[in-house]
Amino acid sequence: MSAEGFITPKDLNVIASDKANKEIDRDQTLRQKREEEAHNLYTAFMSRTIHPDVHERVNAALRTAAEQGKSELMVIQFSSDWCTDSGRAVNNGEANWPNTLDGFAKRAYEYWDQNLKQHGFKVRARILNYPGGKPGDVGIFLSW
Repeated sequence: MSAEGFITPKDLNVIASDKANKEIDRDQTLRQKREEEAHNLYTAFMSRTIHPDVHERVNAALRTAAEQGKSELMVIQFSSDWCTDSGRAVNNGEANWPNTLDGFAKRAYEYWDQNLKQHGFKVRARILNYPGGKPGDVGIFLSW
Protein backbone atom coordinates (compact mmCIF):
# COMPACT_ATOMS: atom_id res chain seq x y z
CA MET A 1 0.00 0.00 0.00
CA SER A 2 1.03 3.53 -0.53
CA ALA A 3 2.14 5.81 2.29
CA GLU A 4 -1.34 7.38 2.28
CA GLY A 5 -2.95 3.97 2.87
CA PHE A 6 -4.33 3.53 -0.65
CA ILE A 7 -3.98 0.28 -2.48
CA THR A 8 -1.72 0.68 -5.47
CA PRO A 9 -1.89 -0.83 -8.94
CA LYS A 10 1.19 -2.88 -7.99
CA ASP A 11 -0.72 -4.26 -4.96
CA LEU A 12 -3.68 -5.12 -7.18
CA ASN A 13 -1.42 -6.93 -9.64
CA VAL A 14 0.07 -8.97 -6.78
CA ILE A 15 -3.44 -9.84 -5.52
CA ALA A 16 -4.59 -10.88 -9.00
CA SER A 17 -1.42 -12.90 -9.58
CA ASP A 18 -1.77 -14.69 -6.22
CA LYS A 19 -5.38 -15.59 -7.00
CA ALA A 20 -4.48 -16.85 -10.48
CA ASN A 21 -1.66 -18.96 -9.06
CA LYS A 22 -3.98 -20.48 -6.46
CA GLU A 23 -6.49 -21.36 -9.21
CA ILE A 24 -3.74 -22.91 -11.32
CA ASP A 25 -2.57 -24.97 -8.34
CA ARG A 26 -6.15 -26.06 -7.60
CA ASP A 27 -6.76 -27.03 -11.24
CA GLN A 28 -3.49 -28.97 -11.38
CA THR A 29 -4.36 -30.83 -8.17
CA LEU A 30 -7.81 -31.72 -9.53
CA ARG A 31 -6.33 -32.86 -12.86
CA GLN A 32 -3.77 -35.05 -11.08
CA LYS A 33 -6.52 -36.53 -8.90
CA ARG A 34 -8.67 -37.33 -11.96
CA GLU A 35 -5.68 -38.89 -13.74
CA GLU A 36 -4.89 -41.00 -10.67
CA GLU A 37 -8.52 -42.14 -10.37
CA ALA A 38 -8.62 -43.01 -14.09
CA HIS A 39 -5.39 -44.98 -13.75
CA ASN A 40 -6.75 -46.82 -10.71
CA LEU A 41 -9.96 -47.71 -12.59
CA TYR A 42 -7.96 -48.93 -15.57
CA THR A 43 -5.66 -51.02 -13.37
CA ALA A 44 -8.62 -52.53 -11.51
CA PHE A 45 -10.41 -53.32 -14.78
CA MET A 46 -7.36 -54.96 -16.30
CA SER A 47 -6.71 -57.15 -13.26
CA ARG A 48 -10.32 -57.94 -12.35
CA THR A 49 -11.26 -61.61 -12.52
CA ILE A 50 -14.54 -63.42 -12.96
CA HIS A 51 -16.29 -63.64 -9.59
CA PRO A 52 -16.57 -67.19 -8.17
CA ASP A 53 -20.37 -67.01 -7.93
CA VAL A 54 -20.78 -65.57 -11.43
CA HIS A 55 -23.39 -68.23 -12.36
CA GLU A 56 -25.73 -67.08 -9.60
CA ARG A 57 -25.16 -63.39 -10.37
CA VAL A 58 -25.75 -63.84 -14.10
CA ASN A 59 -28.87 -65.94 -13.53
CA ALA A 60 -30.31 -63.37 -11.13
CA ALA A 61 -29.61 -60.48 -13.51
CA LEU A 62 -31.06 -62.36 -16.48
CA ARG A 63 -34.18 -63.31 -14.52
CA THR A 64 -34.73 -59.69 -13.49
CA ALA A 65 -34.27 -58.48 -17.07
CA ALA A 66 -36.73 -61.08 -18.37
CA GLU A 67 -39.28 -60.12 -15.69
CA GLN A 68 -38.96 -56.52 -16.94
CA GLY A 69 -39.76 -57.67 -20.47
CA LYS A 70 -36.24 -57.17 -21.77
CA SER A 71 -34.47 -59.41 -24.25
CA GLU A 72 -30.97 -58.10 -23.63
CA LEU A 73 -28.85 -57.07 -20.69
CA MET A 74 -25.79 -54.84 -20.58
CA VAL A 75 -23.25 -56.80 -18.56
CA ILE A 76 -20.18 -54.57 -18.82
CA GLN A 77 -19.48 -50.92 -19.54
CA PHE A 78 -15.95 -49.60 -19.97
CA SER A 79 -13.93 -46.99 -21.82
CA SER A 80 -13.31 -47.64 -25.50
CA ASP A 81 -9.73 -46.56 -24.81
CA TRP A 82 -9.32 -49.89 -23.03
CA CYS A 83 -9.79 -51.81 -26.30
CA THR A 84 -6.60 -52.50 -28.19
CA ASP A 85 -7.87 -50.34 -31.08
CA SER A 86 -9.65 -47.69 -28.94
CA GLY A 87 -13.06 -49.07 -29.92
CA ARG A 88 -12.68 -48.80 -33.71
CA ALA A 89 -13.80 -52.39 -34.45
CA VAL A 90 -16.79 -52.10 -32.10
CA ASN A 91 -17.75 -48.74 -33.59
CA ASN A 92 -17.58 -50.13 -37.12
CA GLY A 93 -19.41 -53.36 -36.27
CA GLU A 94 -16.50 -55.49 -37.41
CA ALA A 95 -16.74 -59.23 -36.84
CA ASN A 96 -13.35 -59.33 -35.12
CA TRP A 97 -14.31 -56.85 -32.35
CA PRO A 98 -13.82 -59.53 -29.63
CA ASN A 99 -10.12 -59.68 -30.57
CA THR A 100 -9.75 -56.06 -29.44
CA LEU A 101 -10.93 -56.74 -25.88
CA ASP A 102 -8.46 -56.70 -23.03
CA GLY A 103 -8.51 -57.23 -19.28
CA PHE A 104 -11.84 -58.00 -17.64
CA ALA A 105 -13.77 -57.49 -20.89
CA LYS A 106 -11.72 -60.22 -22.54
CA ARG A 107 -12.26 -62.57 -19.58
CA ALA A 108 -16.00 -61.85 -19.59
CA TYR A 109 -16.20 -62.55 -23.33
CA GLU A 110 -14.33 -65.82 -22.81
CA TYR A 111 -16.78 -66.69 -20.01
CA TRP A 112 -19.68 -66.15 -22.42
CA ASP A 113 -17.94 -68.22 -25.10
CA GLN A 114 -17.28 -71.13 -22.74
CA ASN A 115 -20.47 -71.07 -20.65
CA LEU A 116 -23.36 -69.12 -22.16
CA LYS A 117 -23.01 -69.38 -25.92
CA GLN A 118 -23.91 -73.08 -25.89
CA HIS A 119 -27.23 -72.21 -24.20
CA GLY A 120 -28.25 -69.84 -26.99
CA PHE A 121 -27.10 -66.52 -25.56
CA LYS A 122 -25.67 -63.99 -27.98
CA VAL A 123 -23.17 -61.26 -27.18
CA ARG A 124 -22.81 -57.85 -28.82
CA ALA A 125 -20.78 -54.77 -28.20
CA ARG A 126 -21.65 -51.23 -29.11
CA ILE A 127 -20.40 -47.74 -28.45
CA LEU A 128 -22.68 -46.06 -25.92
CA ASN A 129 -21.66 -42.43 -26.29
CA TYR A 130 -19.50 -40.14 -28.38
CA PRO A 131 -17.93 -37.40 -26.24
CA GLY A 132 -16.30 -34.86 -28.50
CA GLY A 133 -17.42 -36.92 -31.50
CA LYS A 134 -15.14 -39.84 -30.59
CA PRO A 135 -16.13 -43.29 -29.27
CA GLY A 136 -16.61 -43.13 -25.51
CA ASP A 137 -17.83 -46.09 -23.52
CA VAL A 138 -18.35 -49.62 -24.80
CA GLY A 139 -21.30 -51.65 -23.61
CA ILE A 140 -21.27 -55.44 -23.89
CA PHE A 141 -24.73 -56.96 -24.02
CA LEU A 142 -26.12 -60.46 -23.59
CA SER A 143 -29.25 -61.17 -25.60
CA TRP A 144 -31.62 -64.10 -25.85
